[in-house]
Parts: sequence; structure tokens; C-alpha cells
Amino acid sequence: MTYTRQADFGTPASNAEQTVTLSIDGRAITVPAGTSVMRAAAENGTDIPKLCATDSLESFGSCRLCLVEIDGARGTPASCTTPVAEGMVVHTHTPRLQQLRKGVMELYLSDHPADCPDCTTGECEIRGQAQAAGVDTVRYGPGADHLEVPLDCTNPYFDFNPAACIVCSRCVRACDEVQGTFALTIEGRGFKSKVSAGTADDDFLSSECVSCGACVQACPTGALQEKAVAEIGAPDRSAITTCAYCGVGCTFRAEMKGDQLVRMVPWKEGKANRGHSCVKGRFAWGYATHRERILNPMIRESIDQPWREVSWEEAFAYAASELKRIQTQYGRLSIGGITSSRCTNEETFLVQKLVRQGFGNNNVDTCARVCHSPTGYGLKTTFGTSAGTQDFDSVEHADVMLVIGANPTDGHPVFASRMKQRLRAKNGQAGAKLIVIDPRRIDMVHSPHIEAAHHLPLRPGTNVAVLTAMAHVIVTEGLADEAFIRERCDWDEYQDWADFVSRPQHSPEFLAPVTGVDPAELRDAARLYATGGNAAIYYGLGVTEHSQGSSTVMAIANLAMATGNIGRPGVGVNPLRGQNNVQGACDMGSFPHELSGYRHISDAETRRLFEQDWGVHLDSEPGLRIPNMLDAAVDGVFKAIYIQGEDILQSDPNTSHVAAGLSAMECVIVHDLFLNETANYAHIFLPGSTFLEKDGTFTNAERRIQPVRKVMEPLNGLADWEVTQELARALDLDWNYAHPSEIMDEIARLTPTFAGVSFARLDELGSIQWPANDAAPKGTPVMHIDGFVRGLGKFVVTDYVPTDEKTGPRFPLLLTTGRILSHYNVGAQTRRTANTAWHPEDRLEIHPQDAEDRGVRDGDWVRLASRSGETTLRALITDRVAPGVVYTTFHHPATQANVVTTDYSDWATNCPEYKVTAVQVIPSNGPTDWQEDYEALSERSRRIAGAEAAE
Repeated sequence: MTYTRQADFGTPASNAEQTVTLSIDGRAITVPAGTSVMRAAAENGTDIPKLCATDSLESFGSCRLCLVEIDGARGTPASCTTPVAEGMVVHTHTPRLQQLRKGVMELYLSDHPADCPDCTTGECEIRGQAQAAGVDTVRYGPGADHLEVPLDCTNPYFDFNPAACIVCSRCVRACDEVQGTFALTIEGRGFKSKVSAGTADDDFLSSECVSCGACVQACPTGALQEKAVAEIGAPDRSAITTCAYCGVGCTFRAEMKGDQLVRMVPWKEGKANRGHSCVKGRFAWGYATHRERILNPMIRESIDQPWREVSWEEAFAYAASELKRIQTQYGRLSIGGITSSRCTNEETFLVQKLVRQGFGNNNVDTCARVCHSPTGYGLKTTFGTSAGTQDFDSVEHADVMLVIGANPTDGHPVFASRMKQRLRAKNGQAGAKLIVIDPRRIDMVHSPHIEAAHHLPLRPGTNVAVLTAMAHVIVTEGLADEAFIRERCDWDEYQDWADFVSRPQHSPEFLAPVTGVDPAELRDAARLYATGGNAAIYYGLGVTEHSQGSSTVMAIANLAMATGNIGRPGVGVNPLRGQNNVQGACDMGSFPHELSGYRHISDAETRRLFEQDWGVHLDSEPGLRIPNMLDAAVDGVFKAIYIQGEDILQSDPNTSHVAAGLSAMECVIVHDLFLNETANYAHIFLPGSTFLEKDGTFTNAERRIQPVRKVMEPLNGLADWEVTQELARALDLDWNYAHPSEIMDEIARLTPTFAGVSFARLDELGSIQWPANDAAPKGTPVMHIDGFVRGLGKFVVTDYVPTDEKTGPRFPLLLTTGRILSHYNVGAQTRRTANTAWHPEDRLEIHPQDAEDRGVRDGDWVRLASRSGETTLRALITDRVAPGVVYTTFHHPATQANVVTTDYSDWATNCPEYKVTAVQVIPSNGPTDWQEDYEALSERSRRIAGAEAAE
């Protein structure tokens, strides 16, 4: 955990298979063709001075520090822009080069403040490069123009000091090449040139900058400095870990000074993020030490009482006694648990084990069912596995991307940056084509330097109809890949499916009144997907959170199989998971009907494997899902629940129903970081630990199992896996795990897809994509290469069935929901950081025509009402949504957007239909009675005995 900088080789690595041998300073060196002279030297221990060069960016050649001499070549070329050649003879340090570099370095130092704070701490590269160039005195005076420019301190996380800027363009290039936002530019000339965040009136906060941190990381001086580094000081130790936000699973180096986290730096070797980050993972970690975090266990007999802080021992004893009492009084099936998609695989595995082994039933569920269970059902039915088919690197080989029901720039921003890189033409390679199927004009439809070839703004709830219409075009126009289908799929099932989609009632023209999509545009999109080369499908919650979510996933799989777009890089079916460990929560057996590895609880052989390992009889009947638990609670037969790291009151549909179920229970145990909305109804609160305080693993959207490493000791005293273990011990279970690695060993011996996974193996390889076993010891980046896991691919007829949620005179608009870049899920973490600067409240997006019809102006309070409930929020008038459609986020509990969503759900998995709610919008003058009552309830529920007196 000692602090060392990650090596920087100056320019990106070459992927060429052919090699070149050259001589550098008298040493023979062999490197891949296309490697720069600078990188060839660095990889072999020779550092050439540089300022504009860094290996996360393409070579630029502006600083002129990296000059070299090459036998037979004129002048002194820049080593960063000069590729190696066979037999080349390079000299990197000669008297001539030394003199040239000194002159260049003196000019840079003349334009850099002598009292630069980063220079004294070693954070500024310019002093180190000056020493490498042998410069200790400067003949020129300072460049006064830069020193007079004021600081830009508007960004919550970093400051821009133009006086320290040397105009190397690294920040501008990082914004362009890595992030793809193009928010920065260089304006002016000579000593008057400077970095600009847009127009003359813009600053970093008001500009198009998305605060990903790429510019800060690229800056070689103190011009862009993180506020935390300025406040705490330079780090002195670090550890590699995995981000705990979205399903991309970025790898970071957590850099510490003592026991304080200074910064999170994206790790270049991270296979999911390749050295990039977003505003959440890079900067929004302050919640870990937020004053509202609960660090002591608390109990209360009823929810109208204030909380009472107790010891861990008393909390565990009280929780166990209540669970035992309730089961004795109401029966074995009267209690259950919910696992977390924010916790590690090991912690999630223990919760479902606690329910099955300790509670003696299968009443366990997870938020993964609330968002992506149709993915599991649909892909297991068609392909044989409940997960996406590709790794993220596969996007580099895609010629066509179809994005449906996903908003990558907001929900999965780091992967979105990689998508944007592929969409732009680069190094002579044509950019990929993009098809977006979404009711809303997301940023991927149009943003700097990218433009979707087709945007199909469908009516919410008609995904199946649109995909069936695309299939109609592909089949009737002879665009299907018959050779692939005959070899890899069930031909009879394909013929049945092809006959179904070919019917006239499934044509784009016939379905246009249903979908709202222009038939000609849809036909062109279908043709592009079928004939445009490697075609990859990426989808999100706009696919799964529907009454036909499972049908839509199978319709997507049908398209991929029909066109042969499966089983190689650049193609596939790729669900973009929402939370950091949604995939892992599913893998670990968090559903009431499945054990780890997606094996049904009714399978006697699978059950016997666990029974022998755990020494207990397992119930063969599936347990209750979350909505069934709530229903049973209202009916008086379900009385206690243990909730690990989930805020079901804010995140689950129909908030009033969730509240009714929770209030009907006699023992609600919440295990979390903060007194969240669900804790309003809790009797026992067990403080949780952050990802910085634990060891374990997360599994991201590409099935990549990655290490989570403890950076600091848990502020609450226990990691989450230890909390669950102590609760199990209080229930008389003989659990004695000493470290999460032992839990992973148990997972591996009980789960075939994880058979080759261990902490030692992860330390060796960095990460592993399951399945990892004897057949694939290093994991499986791309699935279904030679054949489908289930054998032959299965085509499934997916008839369009309209949702039961209908618009009408009372509720004429359709509400759909989603996320925004700066916040994460219910906002419990990001709302406790400076990210609120960008999104302090949920807003209702409404089309100008709908707003005018209702007399609503931008920023007005409006009442959003459905058949389930109502809430108020401010309006945002925008043509990003179509007429008849409104949109909002769900990050702020003051809004409680889910008070209006319904109980309708996917026919196969009970995944809630968040994306289609019939609503009315009318002007309002402030919060509803329900909101005011809820706020009062929250204040009463969060009282802690003694806290008022202490304040």
C-alpha cells in the first residue's frame, strides 16, 4: 500500500502482431510495429523528457522536449510522433539534444509560477522534467499575461489556475479523445493562449464539462488541481479497488494520506474502464465520511419511538430474539430477507445463505429482480445463460450499435465514452453507425461529433411491437443469416418465428399507429442492423422494466440470432446493468427460486450439493418475492424482514403499498449506511460499511469479477459480511469465516461458473469473466462462440400484448423514468456529496406543446398524478420528450416519484413496470399533503435518543 506513481509510457501501446527491432542508445530493442520511439524507449527503461505526451492520449508533438536524433534522418524529430522502423538507430541523450531541451524547458518555466504548490509536493511534472533536462536556472522573466488571469473555482471538485497552465493541450485532448465531450478548447495565441471551458462567459461549472476528471488526470502541472489534494495534501499510500456505483465496474487507485482518502484515480490497467472515470466514481466518495452516516447499532420497539444506540452485541441478540419469536408465533415462512446489489458478492451470498440455512425458507429477493430479472429469464431461455454475451472491449469491433431503452451517457458514462470513440472515424477507420430506440432524445442521438443514423422515438410500452416490426423487415426482405440459423439454432423454431413476424399485421406500417414510429425510418434501421457488419445490441432498464420485459429481451435475442450477430467480438446482446453488483447479486442466488449459478431450487441434485455443504435441509419450494412479502405482510402472515443495503421504500413501485407492508411487520431490520427512507419503518438498524472499508468482489455488466480492496478500517467497526455473520451466529449458526476469500472459496465449490475463481487467482489476473472453470481458466470474455450454452439457440414467438396501464381522459400522458449523470439510483450516496450542484432536485420533463396546453411554464410547480398516487415537482420544458410523454428521475426522496408508479409488472419475473404510467400534469402551488405528511413522518422517525441533547 506504499504510494508509487503508475508508469506513463508517453503514447498508447500498439496492438500490431508484427514486431520491429531497432537500436536505442546502443541497445537492441524489439517492439510491436507502430510503437512510438518514446514508448519503445520507456518500455525498456529509458525515459525521454516529455510534457505534452501521456499514454492515455494520442501523440501530439507540441512540447518539443522529447526530441531525439535518428541516424540518417534530418533534424531532431519528436519521439512521441515518430514510429519505430526496422533497423532504426536512435540516440535519446546527446549534447545537442541536451542543449535544445534546456532552451525549451526554460521557456516553459518562464510561463510557470515559481511558487507552484504542486511543484513542491512532486505533483507537478514540470519540475521533474526540468531536472531531467538539466535546467536549474531560467534566463527569461515570467510570462505575466498568464499570472494575471483569475482562478476558476466554480467546479465543486477541482480548481483551474491559468497561471500554472503551460498550454500543453493535454486537458483539451483528454476531453476530446477520452471523454468525448469536447468541452475544452485553447483560445488566443502565444503568451495570451489559454484553456477555455467554452465561451468567454463560461466557467467549468456552467460549461459542457461533465467533471469526469480526465482533464485533471492529464494535466502535468498544478493548473487543474483537486480541492481534496489542496486541503489534505499529497497521498502517501494507495490501493487498487473497484468503484461502487454503476455496472461498468471501473477500477480505481484509492490514494490515501494517513487514514484520509485524498482522491480516486482511474487505473490504466482496469479492463472495464481503461483508465477513464465519471464524476461519481472519480469524485463523489465523500458520503463515506458524511456526518449523516450512522456508525452505531440502534433499536426501538416501535417506529413512533426515537432510536436508542446500543452495542453490537445487544443489537445482534435483540434481532435474533425477535426473529426467533416471530417464527415461533407465526411459522417458518413468516420472515425473509433482501440482498443488496451494492454489496459484494461475498456479502450477498451470505445473506441468501442466512435466509435459506438460518430462516429455513427461500424468502429472499434482491433489487436485481426489480430492474434486470427479465434479462435473466429472457437470455437463459434463448441462449442458456442469464447474462450478457460480450466484454466491453468488444465495442471496438462493432460496425453498428443498437441502443434500446438505455441512456449510456447518464447511466453508464465511462462505457458511453468508449461507444462515442467507436462512433467517430479514427485513424482511417470509419466510425460505427448508431440506432437509438427510445421515447426520449438521449444524448447519444445527437451530441458533439456523434449523430445517430436512426432514432426511433417509440411510444412507451411498445418495445415488443417495434422489435417485431424490425424482425418483419429482416425476414420478409431476405436479410436473415440462414447459414448461421441452420448451424446454431433450432430450425423448426426459427420457421415458426419467421412465419409469425412475417404476417402483415407485424409490418412497420401496420404497427405505426401503435408504436408511433415512422415506418420508413424503422425499415431503414432494420436493414442497417441486418446488413451493416458486426451489430451489437445494448439495452437497459427501458427494456426490462415493463410488463413485457422478458418478452422484449427474447425479441432482442431473436434479432441477434436471426442476423448471426452472436458469438464473436463486435456483436452480441449486452444488458447495461444499473448498480455496481446487480449481476453479482443475481449470480449469488438472491432470487427466491434459484441458488447461485441460476440453478432452480427444485432441482434435487443442486439442492443436495448445498445441503451437504451447509449441513441443513433446504426447502424445495420457491419463496416470496418482495411484492409478495409486502402483500403477505398486509395480510398478517409475513412479520419480519432483514434488508441489506436496499431502500425499497424509495426504489420499489407504488410507495404507498411498500409503506403499508413495512408498517404491518413486527420486526424490520435495516442494514445500511444512512437512515434511509425504508428505515422510517425499521425497528433495528445495523450500520453498514462502504466499499472503501471491505474486501470482496463485484461483478460488472460484462460478467467481470473484480477485487474490492479495503482501503481503510470500517468506521462502524465491522464490514458488512461480518455483520451478517454475527447475526447468523446469534441465530445459532456455526459460521466462522475469517476473511471474504473463504466465502469466495465456498461460492467457487458450489457454483460451476465460479469454479475457477479465487482471491489468489484475481490477484494474479486482475479480474475474471465468468464462466471461469477448467475449460476456461482465465474466464470467458465472449460467450457462445462455437455454440450456445443451451445447445441450439431458441427462437421464441413474442406477441405484443399492450400493458394494462392505459391512458385516458383522466390520465392522458405517459410517464417514464430514468437516471441522470450526477446521481446514482435513489441518491443515498450522491446526495451526500457535491454532486447536488448539478441536480439539486428531480424535475419533470414535459414537451412544450403539453406544457402550453396546461398553462405550465418552465420551473413551475406541477402536480403529477396517477391512479396510484400523486406528488409535486418543478417542470422542465424540453423537446427531448415527445408530445404525450413526460419523464422524471427518482434520486430525491422529497419527490418520491414511485408514489405514482403502479403494481403492474413483467409477466415472467414480477419486474415492476416503472417505464409506463398513465398520468396527468396540472399546475400546483407546492408539495402535496402526502409529501408534507411524509416529511413529518421522516423527521419523527429519525430521532435518536440523546442526540438532541448532545447538539
